[in-house]
Amino acid sequence: MPWRQKMMSFLLLLLLSLLSEAQSRAASKPNFVLIMADDLGIGDPGCYGNKTLRTPNIDRLARGGVKLTQHLAASPLCTPSRAAFMTGRYPVRSGMASKSRVGVFLFSASSGGLPNNEVTFATLLKKEGYATALIGKWHLGTHCHNNTDFCHHPSSHGFDYFHGLPVTNLRDCKAGEGSVFGSGIRLLVFVPLQVLALALLTLCALRGLGLLQVPVALLVCLALLGAGLLGALACFLHWFRPLNCFLMRGRDVSQQPLSYDNLTQRLTEDAVQFVRRNADTPFLLVFSCIQVHTALFASRDFAGKSRHGAYGDAAEEMDWGVGQILNVLEELGLTNNTLVYFTSDQGAHVEEVTTKGERHGGSNGIYKGGKGNNWEGGIRVPGLLRWPGVLQAGLEVAEPTSNMDLFPTLLSLAGAALPEDRIIDGRDLMPLLQGQSQRSDHEFLFHYCNFYLNAVRWHPRNSTSIWKAFFFTPNFSPEGANGCFPTHVCFCHGNFVTRHHPPLLFDLSRDPRERSPVTPSTEPRFWDIVATMQDAADRHAHTVQEVPNQLSLRNLLWKPWLQMCCASSSGLSCQCPREQPDRGRSP
Repeated sequence: MPWRQKMMSFLLLLLLSLLSEAQSRAASKPNFVLIMADDLGIGDPGCYGNKTLRTPNIDRLARGGVKLTQHLAASPLCTPSRAAFMTGRYPVRSGMASKSRVGVFLFSASSGGLPNNEVTFATLLKKEGYATALIGKWHLGTHCHNNTDFCHHPSSHGFDYFHGLPVTNLRDCKAGEGSVFGSGIRLLVFVPLQVLALALLTLCALRGLGLLQVPVALLVCLALLGAGLLGALACFLHWFRPLNCFLMRGRDVSQQPLSYDNLTQRLTEDAVQFVRRNADTPFLLVFSCIQVHTALFASRDFAGKSRHGAYGDAAEEMDWGVGQILNVLEELGLTNNTLVYFTSDQGAHVEEVTTKGERHGGSNGIYKGGKGNNWEGGIRVPGLLRWPGVLQAGLEVAEPTSNMDLFPTLLSLAGAALPEDRIIDGRDLMPLLQGQSQRSDHEFLFHYCNFYLNAVRWHPRNSTSIWKAFFFTPNFSPEGANGCFPTHVCFCHGNFVTRHHPPLLFDLSRDPRERSPVTPSTEPRFWDIVATMQDAADRHAHTVQEVPNQLSLRNLLWKPWLQMCCASSSGLSCQCPREQPDRGRSP
């Protein structure tokens, strides 16, 4: 055989060998489907005890996998919780924890977001050959300096494909649902208007009575200032929806303002198609549900069908979406090679009650508090993991776990190394899920209220007790309520909280409802327990470095030069009512 033929044969065999090896490596890597609900309470799914809300597909995950009963969000608010989930790190480490009252991003055209030096599990899995997609809610920023840099966009954090909301589903985005900016509008517009009106009337009266010589120019200026405030409010209310409430595909605005018509079906179908397109390669799908955050919405097939009004309709439609993804995994024979995870970004928003008295927030079961605070109702969330043949079906794990734990768990399963240049606060869940360990790797967990360390959880190695010490607690209002209804969410500092010296201590193993604080008279080891937890908090604080605050006022404000409009819009209209296709690559 001529040497050229021999060389060609050798190269062909080498190529086939490499392809076979690559295929073998790919087949050994599991797929990951991570489903995160928005504001779903732990008391909402049937598998966590709900008897009236229908969640057959979420319950199907519980029957076929592991149910975590002490699964915790790293923060009780969307933006910091999701930052922790993506990076495996407390949000204070990345600057995704606010020092002010506003703890989340409210505008698409603001400059804060998940910093470029933070590493997400999507970035590391992509390097391992995974196709990656995030469909649904992002809420971790978009731009830094101009509306084309996309420095905080999902595509800058490891996701090949994005389809969804860059911010969140605000009540302002749906006509008639009210405004999350109500208190701000009152403070910035109505209060100054009342002062101006009173001053104008007083000066006019004094001038009319001849008691004071008031220049007409001054009266005109006051009137114009009042008119300007009213005009600014009118412009804000008119332009807010098209400017801030839109969908994106990739880096393009695909619908502006967003339409709620069949929105869940559209996003679910996109998730299903992503799975179909990548059935032959390892993939990561983050299905970040827009429901059940207000404004609540449901398609015609679900509206008015539940026993819990608009909230129940939205929750049951979300469950349907979960079922569609599980069905396509089964249809394509991917179930046994796919780890499916279901959770919520934090507890239910208990203060979501309409002026008509209809509850638009979910149930946190037996637990106190909800979204925005670190009582168990705000941070204890559903945690379901299914992987047939690898994880035992029907197993319940009561050990403390965190949404930060998904970061090291996924990397370990994909064969990727943990970053060595930063602290990773999450812990690999697999030893616990597979019964190789009976104890959580989290001896201590730290609960932040925005930037401020709020509480410490301690699960001693030689004890069944789970201690939780609060350094401060929110002042619920009105008196006797289970939330902060006048402000719509509990704040984290100043007169909005009560500080505790010594810390307010609970044993969650005996008192999960957090009704009866432990005292020196009821627990002889009280001072030793508190001292141990304080020492752990101090040691933890020394590991937290000062970083730029992504949720500072400067980073939160709306910046016109960062505003995005759909390509088909003209002038200030910023409107494309029909969803546009993605002009970029669609893996």
